[in-house]
Amino acid sequence: MLLDPVSSADALSLNDDDARAPKSLPKGDELKDLIDKQLRKLGELQDIFFAEARRSLLIVLQGRDASGKDGVVRTVIGACNPSGVRINSFKAPSHVELAHDYLWRIHQVTPEKGHLAIFNRSHYEDVIVVRVHELVPEDVWSQRYEQINNFEKMLTENGTAILKFFLHVSSGEQKERLRDRVQDKTKNWKFNAGDLEERNLWDKYTEAYRDALTKCSTAWAPWYVVPADSNKARNYLIAKRLVKTLEDLNPEYPKPKTDLGEYLKTLE
Repeated sequence: MLLDPVSSADALSLNDDDARAPKSLPKGDELKDLIDKQLRKLGELQDIFFAEARRSLLIVLQGRDASGKDGVVRTVIGACNPSGVRINSFKAPSHVELAHDYLWRIHQVTPEKGHLAIFNRSHYEDVIVVRVHELVPEDVWSQRYEQINNFEKMLTENGTAILKFFLHVSSGEQKERLRDRVQDKTKNWKFNAGDLEERNLWDKYTEAYRDALTKCSTAWAPWYVVPADSNKARNYLIAKRLVKTLEDLNPEYPKPKTDLGEYLKTLE
């Protein structure tokens, strides 16, 4: 199974059923074997992509609290050569960042050629959190969809491929994961009481995500809804889409600029 991009022409439900692992996916050891296979392919392709250094890849991860963004970074992106990976987490903007336009801090960390940049949360906070908490007026955030589309198109026209994944977790599964953060001492550090307040705004967030995903899923920077109740299904679906994208980019190891045969003679 390969994830399909969100269509701006179709209604997007984002209900709890959509968060469950697809029934077509295998389970247990069979799924684990498939994940391992995709991760090996990902590592191989990313190594060539890094060596080629002609293009770059931006991977956006969005999702509610406890949807598994860190898990994707640890497991899926962990299969890549860290020398060619940049991971950026975006929290509340600083005073300096607020003194600039909202995309200023984003553009500074877009990936250089040969690199994968992972955004753990992103510029989409400025049409999601900002909207839900009414931090700016509607006539401000409502203009940002087109601005983001234009910004992402500019990046792709300059050699950056873009993939955007919304990790869709159900209300019940999020509740269990938040409870686990409270009960498990090794996860206490992840717990934030503010997450419970955000949970009370579930419907408002759903509406904001629905608009962001449908308005900003474009041919050049598609959004994918990833069922995230199952960690294994989530990781497999993302890994497979990354592999397919890199295969389509078809990177090649660069050819040597000189005849290396002469150098071999010195090593005999």
